[in-house]
Amino acid sequence: MADGIVFSIGELARRAGLTVKTVRFYSDAGLVPPAERSPAGHRLYDLNGLARVELVRTLRDLDVDLQSIGRLLDRRTTLSEIATVHAEALDTQIRTLRLRRAVMRAVARQGSALEELRIMHDLVKLSAEERNTIIHEFIDATFGEVAANPQLVEMMRASLPELPDDPEPAQVEAWIELADLVRDEDFRAAVRRMAQHQADQGESGLHHELTEMVIERVAAARGSGRPPPRRPRWWPS
Repeated sequence: MADGIVFSIGELARRAGLTVKTVRFYSDAGLVPPAERSPAGHRLYDLNGLARVELVRTLRDLDVDLQSIGRLLDRRTTLSEIATVHAEALDTQIRTLRLRRAVMRAVARQGSALEELRIMHDLVKLSAEERNTIIHEFIDATFGEVAANPQLVEMMRASLPELPDDPEPAQVEAWIELADLVRDEDFRAAVRRMAQHQADQGESGLHHELTEMVIERVAAARGSGRPPPRRPRWWPS
């Protein structure tokens, strides 16, 4: 045994700052195997065991799972690979926590009911791709069956709203209102009628002028830095 130094499980736990129960669990899992056993059958650990249990404790403090730790100790992966995977997982957790914080602040601002909180949370926790799908589905449903101005449709697809990783409560509120609006059947029907009317006018008619006006006003609004107007309270929900 290296240097002849031997630790009982209690001494190993004390040096590592862990409970005996925890060290025994790691030992049973094969992460910190005993170097030998005493004549009475008690586990004995050497300096390698101490180094392993301290590494396991550190990685567990960083929320690395036991399976990954086992692969590292068995040299089936590297610390760099494990760190990369868990850094990416932490990034995801941080984004999720930021979104939850923004939702709770929006709820506090609005005095939302429990059902509104659930809807907010369900919508905001969607991935960016899933949120974009909601808007694309609205565009397809309202403009897909009419010969709408391609320039306007392309502008709509290219101007999809993005919810930042660390959104302000007002941004969460705006996204929730937008998602609610584009799924409202009355609003969809109104936009569909407008698209059909534009298509009926032809390239030189109203639909071209309206497209140019929308593009001009949207560009001006985006460049101004002013927040968008809130949806009227009387809008159907």
